[in-house]
Amino acid sequence: MMYSSRRKPVLYFKEERRFLSGRCTVYKLFGLCMVLVLVSLLWLQLSCSGEMSSSMHEDRPLHQPQPPCPANSQASAADNPSWGPHKLALIIPFRERFEELLVFVPFMHAFLNKKKIRHKIFIINQVDHYRFNRASLINVGYLESGNDTDYLAMHDVDLLPQNDALDYGFPEDGPFHVASPELHPLYHYKTYVGGILLLTKKHYHMCNGMSNRFWGWGREDDEFYRRLRKAELQLFRPSGITTGYKTFLHIHDPAWRKRDQKRVAAQKQEQFKVDPEGGLTNLRYQVESRQELTISGAPCTIINTKLECDQNETPWCLLA
Repeated sequence: MMYSSRRKPVLYFKEERRFLSGRCTVYKLFGLCMVLVLVSLLWLQLSCSGEMSSSMHEDRPLHQPQPPCPANSQASAADNPSWGPHKLALIIPFRERFEELLVFVPFMHAFLNKKKIRHKIFIINQVDHYRFNRASLINVGYLESGNDTDYLAMHDVDLLPQNDALDYGFPEDGPFHVASPELHPLYHYKTYVGGILLLTKKHYHMCNGMSNRFWGWGREDDEFYRRLRKAELQLFRPSGITTGYKTFLHIHDPAWRKRDQKRVAAQKQEQFKVDPEGGLTNLRYQVESRQELTISGAPCTIINTKLECDQNETPWCLLA
């Protein structure tokens, strides 16, 4: 008689029941029990040895790290010696411009990694009630950036480089003005050094940092240009960049975020003077907190800072 393959297991169980019929003797039952015990022991030994061998083969994959996310991959690549010995402290003076920050941090992290620039991004967030002081915040960034960075970029949060040929490397020969007047979308006068400026920490210290007298928007860069000249530092700018005023994307919306351009009392006269004594030596501030954040996979350090103001010296730190 022919059976289909789907019925064969059923025939197997029928034959087993026939073997265990009532005609079995005590010896047969004893023998069957011994067989079952031996089979069980053999199965147990085989299963244990199989698990051990499989675990030996699986040990290496289990301990191998999982493929990292893009940000971790970039961070590990940045620790590669082939990227060079120098490390950039990207200093961002900041207050209440979170929409721009959410764009800036991941963009610059990817841009610098693409160029194999080892870096740390520092957001120096002013949390006091005085007027915004960009220069003092950059001074704070210089002092708080740690010993593992050896040069810094004074970088506006609303300025994004659009040309991969722009150099963010170590400015050994002198300060390097990335956002030069020939390339910046807004400011084109010859002595302009704002937007993005690279300096070694040694050169920044030679200038005694930036003046702390500039509360409100503007003029601190012009005073710093005079400091560079006094320190006899040669200023360098990009060459061979053909993208002109499209070299940078300026993401600031003046209609939405008004700049504090008010000049209070004696500030109108003081803004054009050189500050020969002020800078790193008379900076007064408190770090309220430090936070390590990741924005779209890009790491950054937020340094919440309270600046201090001597209202006898600079009464314009408060608006009337």
